Amino acid sequence: METPVFEEIDPANDCDCPGCRHWRRVLPHATATPAHPAARRALVVAATASAALATGAATALPAAAHAPQHPGGPAADRTEAPDGTSTPDRTDTPDTPDTPQGKRAPLHGPGGTPAVPPAGAPLPETTREQIMARAQTWVDAKVPYSMSAYWSDGYRQDCSGYVSMAWGLPANEWTGSLGTFSDRVTKDELQPGDVLLFHNTADPEKGSHVVIFGGWTDSTHTEYVAYEQTPPHTRRKATPYAYWNNSASYLPYRYKGVVASAAGAEPAAYPGTAAFGPGAHNASVTRLGRLLARRGAARYYATGPGPRWSAADRAATRAFQQAQGWRGADADGLPGPATWRLLVSGTGKDVPATGPVQAGVPGYPGRAAFRPGASGDDVTRLGRQLVAKGYGRFYAAGPGPRWGVADRRAVEAFQRAQGWRGGAADGFPGPETWRRLFS
Repeated sequence: METPVFEEIDPANDCDCPGCRHWRRVLPHATATPAHPAARRALVVAATASAALATGAATALPAAAHAPQHPGGPAADRTEAPDGTSTPDRTDTPDTPDTPQGKRAPLHGPGGTPAVPPAGAPLPETTREQIMARAQTWVDAKVPYSMSAYWSDGYRQDCSGYVSMAWGLPANEWTGSLGTFSDRVTKDELQPGDVLLFHNTADPEKGSHVVIFGGWTDSTHTEYVAYEQTPPHTRRKATPYAYWNNSASYLPYRYKGVVASAAGAEPAAYPGTAAFGPGAHNASVTRLGRLLARRGAARYYATGPGPRWSAADRAATRAFQQAQGWRGADADGLPGPATWRLLVSGTGKDVPATGPVQAGVPGYPGRAAFRPGASGDDVTRLGRQLVAKGYGRFYAAGPGPRWGVADRRAVEAFQRAQGWRGGAADGFPGPETWRRLFS
């Protein structure tokens, strides 16, 4: 089993429970409501696709079943708890979807309405990374919910149209037909890109729903991240398993056309802002550098890339961001979700072949490199940069390679020049001191 990648997400802050309503009254300008179970940052598992699904002949496109339609509103069911007890579902909670869906229909678009593909046509293949990347595009665009409107990609803007889009199906399916394109799996087998499907035969058009499984939020597997199309627009939200209501009726399914990623394919999940910047040292930095090199930024790296964050990573990232036409804070050299998504999906504009190149230096080596008795190339490099910045008066000889009083006094002077005082100007270089020295 491969090591999962984690991503941080923020749950929606529009909860209408009594506690959140109370905090909105007493803290009208707060950006988040405290003490709510959903108001924490969740870890999203973005596992790579299983190699066991990689081979075999293309699956035939099945003839989609279409259950009879029955008018009426959503069924007033009960939610079953793990201990077997149940409670009536609330009808006024914002987490209870009101998601009527359209019937099975062809794709719609400016080029006209293509015919529904015939039964027996090859089922499109896709990877889990592609499924989740497509699902994220609607989250980013905040596609408005509608059971009759169609988004620019041709898919109907309801829950089943959203899954049809994420899976790359050639037509708009509905909850009564999605099962024919997928296989039942168990809860323990769920992986990103699978779905949790509730097809309510008593009220199939207005009482059914489907969400995309984005990964478990913790090791207990009691909560996951659901990607779903629900009023007012597409959302990504930490959700109790299997759903907020009608929980026992949601069943896990896996698209039959899922195949393994190509060797070396990069996962779509953004690893979070903490993975990058001064002091970062991890596999995501290496992955970022390799992706940037493929997009025309290889010349920024004298060695590497990765796994330690360096000025070369920041310069290469900034060059890629500027190639997209971004400026200011959008091109700060630190990869956010939008930058990462363009890199892993191979979209956006490449870095121009010509342009200024800033010489990179190794990343911040850690505080242990600058403690009393420390000796090494990092001490020498620090001292030479301090001399270059105008703080050479503290050195009678050297600088480096052994850390000494002259180094500390020079660092302290540099820190005070930044306007820092007290513990922020203690003479020991931290990540921000290092970044400013070499920027």
